Amino acid sequence: MNIILLGPPGAGKGTQARRLVEEHGMVQLSTGDMLRAAKTSGTEMGNKVAEVMARGDLVTDDIVIGLISEQLDGEAGQHGLIFDGFPRTLAQADALGKLLDEKGKTLDSVVEMKVDDDALVDRISGRFTCSKCGEVYHDTTKPTAKEGVCDVCGSTEFTRRADDNPDSVRVRLMAYYRSTAPLIGYYHAKGKLVSVDGLGEIDTVAADIKQGLGL
Repeated sequence: MNIILLGPPGAGKGTQARRLVEEHGMVQLSTGDMLRAAKTSGTEMGNKVAEVMARGDLVTDDIVIGLISEQLDGEAGQHGLIFDGFPRTLAQADALGKLLDEKGKTLDSVVEMKVDDDALVDRISGRFTCSKCGEVYHDTTKPTAKEGVCDVCGSTEFTRRADDNPDSVRVRLMAYYRSTAPLIGYYHAKGKLVSVDGLGEIDTVAADIKQGLGL
């Protein structure tokens, strides 16, 4: 099963992707992770990525599609894939659909994680991350069990994104609505869309996603 997780920043796409990976053996294809891995891979595509990033330019859609193509041809393509962070635009959605057709693969479902803007701003503004293992916490909804100590690895070092503040979050939401939200109608028209409440409890959201996907 190949799916897309769709939703604004902070909707919980990464958290739910990890659950699907752990429980169903799916492979998460994160655009950021693929670019970082490609940059040091030494492959032809990786060298292109390194050159573009060294210039400080934005990586083109063609390059990202090329990286996804490599993943589909490799071991990842033998498992169910979760596209996280791609596509972001209608043009990217068309390109991904064409690539999957060429590879003889299908896109089974697109999970829209619906959120309330004000609640999402509160969620993102209070989150912080363990610098060592990447576990994500929140000041009020998910604090560490022992103040200043990561529950998972015991680290005492944490970070907050500089743009995890109300003003910056609203700017990022507007960018999402301009470029990515049109994908909701696009995939609904194709009969691929499954919508869930992204602001529920993590276990509840996970259960809703699995029900929507028929897992």
